[in-house]
Amino acid sequence: MIDIIIVEDNREIAALLCDFLRKEKYTVSVAESGEKGLELYERYGARLFILDVMITGKDGFYVCQKIRETSNAHILIASARVDKEDKLKGLNMGADDYIEKPFDFDILLAKIKGIFKRKYGVEEIKEDGIVLNTVKEKLFVEGREIAVTSKEFELLKILMENKGITMKKEYLFNTVWGSDSDSEIQTLTVHIKWLRQKIEKNPSHPEHILTEWGAGYRFE
Repeated sequence: MIDIIIVEDNREIAALLCDFLRKEKYTVSVAESGEKGLELYERYGARLFILDVMITGKDGFYVCQKIRETSNAHILIASARVDKEDKLKGLNMGADDYIEKPFDFDILLAKIKGIFKRKYGVEEIKEDGIVLNTVKEKLFVEGREIAVTSKEFELLKILMENKGITMKKEYLFNTVWGSDSDSEIQTLTVHIKWLRQKIEKNPSHPEHILTEWGAGYRFE
């Protein structure tokens, strides 16, 4: 999974921001259009989006709305459109923050570091007796440690981080195995089955990892 996707059609701004963030050891990809930004998200996933509003193709509001349909990733809109109506529109469509251009790179970096520390720096994810220790990569169910593979752990972590949101099969597969993997998407189905056997009271009637037929999987 990519740390940050920047959707910005001003190449100079995009390049400066990309270099600035990579120096801070973030993995960053840049998209010059809304469509390309969504394509990167579908293929690799991301923890944070920095979106301009006035971009080539689908605008930033549309991209924001589409991302929010399937992800809890942090969305930060950075735009020269500073009217109250634009800010409210972005926030109502699911953006977590809206900053004005031109922005101070140091202030933006401070915001990003704060986001990663608060949202992704947690050592444990807990849901109804299921505990994922993200530092030691261990799974506990009702206080008992359950052995999991690295792929099972990563898959469960994505589902639990996005509780209540249906995660598309293609997104889960590309994020965990990689879009260039030699494995087939059926591998995802097998790993879901294994996870259910490990965390569900009745794997045949799961309460936590639910199937959305024709779409993907959702954690509850």
